[in-house]
Amino acid sequence: MAHAWQFQRAGGVDQVVIASGADIAHLHELDQKLWVALACPTRGIDFDPRTLDLIDTDHDGRIRAPELLAACRWACERLADPQQLIRGGDRLALASLADTEEGRGLADEARRTLQRHGVADAPDIGLPEITERQKHLAGERFNGDGIVIPASAGDDAALQAVIELALATQGGVPDAGGTPGLDEARAHAFFDAAQALLDWHARGEADCGPLRAAAQAVDAVHDKVEDYFARCRLASYDPRAAEALNAPTVEELRKLATVRLSLATDPLLQMPLAPVAAGQPLPLGEGANPAWQAALATLHEVAVQPLLQQRQALLDEAGWQRLKARVAPCRAWLAARPGGALAASGVDKLQAVLGDDLPARRQQVLALIAEDQAAAPLHGHVNDLEKLLRLQRDLRVLLRNFVSFAAFYKREGAIFQAGRLYLDGRSCDLTVNVADAAKHAVIAGLAKAYLAYCECTRGTEKMTVAAAFTAGDVDFLFVGRNGLFYDRQGRDWDARIVKVIENPISIGQAFLSPYKKFLRMIEEQVAKRAAASDATAEGRLGGWAGRIATADKSPPVGAVASAAPATPADAAAARARIDVGTVAALGVALGSISAVLVGVFTKFVDLGWWIPVAVAGIVLSISGPSMLIAWLKLRQRSLGPILDASGWAINGRMRLNVRLGASLSQTAQLPRGTLRRPDPFAERHGWGWALGALALVAVLAAAAWGAWRLGWAPRWPLF
Repeated sequence: MAHAWQFQRAGGVDQVVIASGADIAHLHELDQKLWVALACPTRGIDFDPRTLDLIDTDHDGRIRAPELLAACRWACERLADPQQLIRGGDRLALASLADTEEGRGLADEARRTLQRHGVADAPDIGLPEITERQKHLAGERFNGDGIVIPASAGDDAALQAVIELALATQGGVPDAGGTPGLDEARAHAFFDAAQALLDWHARGEADCGPLRAAAQAVDAVHDKVEDYFARCRLASYDPRAAEALNAPTVEELRKLATVRLSLATDPLLQMPLAPVAAGQPLPLGEGANPAWQAALATLHEVAVQPLLQQRQALLDEAGWQRLKARVAPCRAWLAARPGGALAASGVDKLQAVLGDDLPARRQQVLALIAEDQAAAPLHGHVNDLEKLLRLQRDLRVLLRNFVSFAAFYKREGAIFQAGRLYLDGRSCDLTVNVADAAKHAVIAGLAKAYLAYCECTRGTEKMTVAAAFTAGDVDFLFVGRNGLFYDRQGRDWDARIVKVIENPISIGQAFLSPYKKFLRMIEEQVAKRAAASDATAEGRLGGWAGRIATADKSPPVGAVASAAPATPADAAAARARIDVGTVAALGVALGSISAVLVGVFTKFVDLGWWIPVAVAGIVLSISGPSMLIAWLKLRQRSLGPILDASGWAINGRMRLNVRLGASLSQTAQLPRGTLRRPDPFAERHGWGWALGALALVAVLAAAAWGAWRLGWAPRWPLF
């Protein structure tokens, strides 16, 4: 029969309940479309990274569903009862291991480890004992990793030298203890290269014999000698070419007089071996290019004299061709020399290290590697004990944060929650680690949540978290605000908002949003008008101050004559005209506004019983659009995009409804039983109280008059 599953609806998604070991054993039967997540990162979450690395078999930094299923299957096969994965615990009971070959092997290794710690009769084993055992394994001669180091050869100094030479020429790979060593592939590569080099050397001894030095001397100057005789042949073809081919020219030589010269410098090495002329032999001593005289002298000593029987330090083209023919086989052998670091070290050193029997040395090194590999099953049981113990402790927690999000919706602290942020009189529990705020915001913005990206610093440490504000208002949330962040380990960090993604927090906040915006617009306009008036007043005061300061200085005669006389009567008349016109305009404006207000109020009172509906309509027309947008966005608010941007693969639509959001962000509340004392620095309202009382009386009078007009109150005669 199929396994019976239990599901619980949370966040608008049916989530499986992992409540028994059978659930874990049959997890591979559950349709992955019903999983909440399909992948998660191994870093940036509050979970033991060592456990995640053991589950991450391909070591790509991500846990995928197949890897999690493989870990569940592996643990269930080695435990007698899968329910042990639900019970958890930091110590693994030996009696809980399965009665299989693998289980018995783990039990035997656990007893050996406990015996090394002097507690052979202990019924269980923990991570401290296993970790200590792993440290000793890494330092043992054969630790099961299939990698040998020079110390693996024991007291055999010759074999140690072979391994050291192989590491120097082939490179090494770290063994379990971190020391560079030789694995089987590198061992074969070393001995294959050594065999090729020795075979090449043996062919040279047979093909070249005493001609090796002569061939090397020819190789050293071959290209330059070919160049010289080619120039001479060209000069024979056309005598005019001799002068042009004898580079450098006099002008170029004069340029060399101003620089520091050396026989190894490029200008001298690039010049011909000797002056070019038709049929001219090559001088092998005096008269040759100084940069090449040493190489030509060696050519004459080890090649020309022994092979051509020619003592004169001259070499014509015909002699050069005969010399090349004599050493051609040896030059071909030299060209076939194997490359690589081993060949560069030299045949003599290789023969000194390997001796006369290379196959025997190969067999010795491979035997060491095989002996090390033979210890792998025994030592592998130690690593398997660590993995099984970690899965017993952590697997249930991971499943409750991967297959389902039970830990999050039960408010137990999900592994993706980075900590708690305190800022603006509230705390935010939905915080996630972010590597790059700009990239994260591109996807996280689709969550329709109000997100604040905070840069957190603690000494020299830095990190960035994204916090979701799901309660309160947003009036004082802006870039630059500082707060305090506590990570899951309880460490405190300085937090500063560096980026904000704005979205509605609640319908109530959306209801008040238009009025707050209107008040802010009024405040901004008043501030602008006040600033403009202040600037105008300062300008006038400056002008008056200038005129007062220069009052004792008489103006120029021409200026006095040209200026029109202005009597005090004219100035007073002008001020009177301006004042009367202004007052008249203000009176007309106020009268018009009063008439409109009276008309509106009259119509409003005439509505009678429909007055509450009218008031509700006015409020709805102002706040309705904002509330509608907020309602739509709050219905779409979800956790998925926030985690997807952090590297998760969320399979379901994890909604963050208003009720859940209210639990994720807590606003400041006074404790119960608090005695609130009066504020000694409270604002003194003064006339504000009187104006408020007058306004209240006016409203009550208007309400009474309206009730009287509508017949809601008895009409008592005034006289």
